[in-house]
Amino acid sequence: QVRVVESGGGSVQAGGSLKLSCAASASGYIFGECGMAWYRQAPGKERELVSIIRTDGTTTYADSVKGRFTISQDNAKNTLDLQMNTLKTEDTAVYYCTATYGWRCLRTQWGQGTQVTVSS
Repeated sequence: QVRVVESGGGSVQAGGSLKLSCAASASGYIFGECGMAWYRQAPGKERELVSIIRTDGTTTYADSVKGRFTISQDNAKNTLDLQMNTLKTEDTAVYYCTATYGWRCLRTQWGQGTQVTVSS
């Protein structure tokens, strides 16, 4: 089973920036072998996809974060980053990293999440 660990959450004022990082590892796992993603869940709301990076390097962003967030993958360091700029109070949520892996890319491991709080 792949171990996924997020870091970098915290508190910031609106308009500020934060960078989240995600490390994923396991014996036999090739970092990013089936793509990786960031999700978030705000209090009282459903979990939503923030951004995904595919094996071919293409990315997709939720409309609410386009132009403000950037997902990137560093295969040398085996980390997935989410650079978040111009943060808004509505970005407050627990952010989760996921790693999809295995035969036919059927398995997805979630991290424990990291809290991001944006204050006005």
